[in-house]
Amino acid sequence: MPTLASHRKARTRTGIRANTPAVGFTTAALASVTLLSTQSATAAPADPKPSVEEVQKKVDDLYRQAGTATQQYNKAKEATDTQRKSVDRVLDEVAKSADKVNEARRALGTYAAAQYRAGAVGPTAALMFADSPESYFEQTQLMDRLTERQQGAVEDFQKEQRSAAEQRTEATKSLETLTESQASLKAGKQKVQNKLAAARSLLSELTAEEKARLAALEREKEQEARRKAEAKAKEEAAERERQEEARKERQPATGDTGTGTGAGTGTGSGATDGTYAAKAEKVLAFARAQIGKPYVWGATGPSSYDCSGLTAAAWKEAGVQLPRTTWDQVKVGKRVATADLLPGDLVFFYDDISHVGIYKGDGKMIHAPKPGANVREESIYYMPIYGSVRPA
Repeated sequence: MPTLASHRKARTRTGIRANTPAVGFTTAALASVTLLSTQSATAAPADPKPSVEEVQKKVDDLYRQAGTATQQYNKAKEATDTQRKSVDRVLDEVAKSADKVNEARRALGTYAAAQYRAGAVGPTAALMFADSPESYFEQTQLMDRLTERQQGAVEDFQKEQRSAAEQRTEATKSLETLTESQASLKAGKQKVQNKLAAARSLLSELTAEEKARLAALEREKEQEARRKAEAKAKEEAAERERQEEARKERQPATGDTGTGTGAGTGTGSGATDGTYAAKAEKVLAFARAQIGKPYVWGATGPSSYDCSGLTAAAWKEAGVQLPRTTWDQVKVGKRVATADLLPGDLVFFYDDISHVGIYKGDGKMIHAPKPGANVREESIYYMPIYGSVRPA
């Protein structure tokens, strides 16, 4: 007997077909829940809060970037100031040219009026109405001379017109350049402010305990820099003692002790004469007098300074005009090794040469450190040294 099981319809336990809307909805919902569960399980965890060491590194880097942006701002400001002076000069020349054009135009007007008055009478009629032939010829000669002068006036007018047009073109170009410089200056200012705001934001998120830890890290960094400075101070003292012994050995047998103060001596191959030492003393005296004044980016004194503003102001006291930015100051004078530093030398820091200080001896410098800090003495080893120069 043939089986009939194959003709029966499959039924679910609840009596509802598998492809009904209710089942479809339930299946989709289950799939969604499964997908969301899988995504939640595999989603990347939130970024962990940075450690104090990481914050310190980020803040230091932001301050360094702000220092670089400050030098960019200084360069743009210098260009803007120079361009503004150029624009003022050109505008003065445009005004002078306009005066000359107007003066030439008035001269032409005078000759044009005279020609109009004389133009209505021909030569024959003029001779007939003249008091005498002699007066006619005198008048003719006068008119000839006036014609020559009139031609000269026309040439002068055309010359002044061309000059005025050239000056206006130059003024337009100068104003366009000034506008570009001002835009660059504004962008540079904003860049510095953004970097400093980012650094302040990172510091503000630290807890009291983290701030204490950060302060401890800073002290460790300062102590390490101080140890290196002390080691260099000992090296310099030993070198001065060696040079003093050598000087005594060179003294004549008469026992002359000499009158030199040794101010011009240096260390190693960096030794120089007293001229540089005298200038350096003026530089350092000025720099010491600025200690305690605040760092303000873009400032050149007298109440506040940025790093290159301080070095430029200090060396100006010794009669040496330094460029405005660290990038240009590093190109002035003679390059010297760290081992051969003398008081007054400029020490530059970081690979991008974004900071500078004035060497005072014994491994220390006077510098304007960063926003929120004042001009102070500090070890030259607090930051990575790029190189040093002797400005004069």
